[in-house]
Amino acid sequence: MLGYGGVSFVAKAAGLSRTTLYSGASEPSGEPQPYPHRIRRPGGGRKTKTAGDETLLRDLDRLLDPVTRGDPMSPLRWTCKSTPKLARELQAMGHAVSQATVWRMLDELDYSMQSNRKSREGGTHADRNAQF
Repeated sequence: MLGYGGVSFVAKAAGLSRTTLYSGASEPSGEPQPYPHRIRRPGGGRKTKTAGDETLLRDLDRLLDPVTRGDPMSPLRWTCKSTPKLARELQAMGHAVSQATVWRMLDELDYSMQSNRKSREGGTHADRNAQF
């Protein structure tokens, strides 16, 4: 619309790249977008570890089965093993995983990500020794 040099003028004023403006101008504006809430098309990015390694979830489940705690009727489940310990055991089985990957997989399997909390006992009451 601005003619010769118009794209450069708009790019400088908006702080955008000229190639970005050219690609935006080439997009169809009247057609409905297939993914209106997304900036990029789905399917890009790094694939999950479980997509590339079919035995990973099965091996993790085998490690978790004897140490899983929680009421069977409740959706809350947790394990006694820490994520670094599980990652080391999976690495010993030949899987290339980190502690963060194990954390994500446990989250996908609906495990609770909470650590034990110890309560403070004794020592602060003035008459602590009177009970003895």
